[in-house]
Amino acid sequence: MPEDASPLTGGCGCGAVRYAVSGAPRWAAACHCRDCRHATGAPYSVYAGFERAQVNWSGEAPRRFQSSPGAERCFCGRCGTPLAYEGARWPDEVHLLVTTLDDPGALPPRGHVYVGQKLPWVRLADGLPRYRTTAGEGGPMTEDE
Repeated sequence: MPEDASPLTGGCGCGAVRYAVSGAPRWAAACHCRDCRHATGAPYSVYAGFERAQVNWSGEAPRRFQSSPGAERCFCGRCGTPLAYEGARWPDEVHLLVTTLDDPGALPPRGHVYVGQKLPWVRLADGLPRYRTTAGEGGPMTEDE
């Protein structure tokens, strides 16, 4: 993970919405929950959690959609690219979709969350820790789970 002061940059597919983040994220994880699958159209999505003050949006402001009570998804109003998750559960964080970074390889996931909702045909063989919900809600799952 980048630890230097160089900002990471990213944005939507058409370039209308851009962002820059300074400093390292609090975490980076692959999320397997149903809501993230619906929001991104992918079997799982990799997010990085940043303090709200670390994220600076530029260009057009992202559009927002309340995907469930207390949860908003941010996306480009022009091209529809999903960009971020913000929720009441983590009020001081912005969860950016790592694949929207200009260099998504800069923030590899450190684990898998909401594995209890993982699609049955997804196989996790990367050796990263797996959590039934989140790391804060219990220890890693065992290989037998």
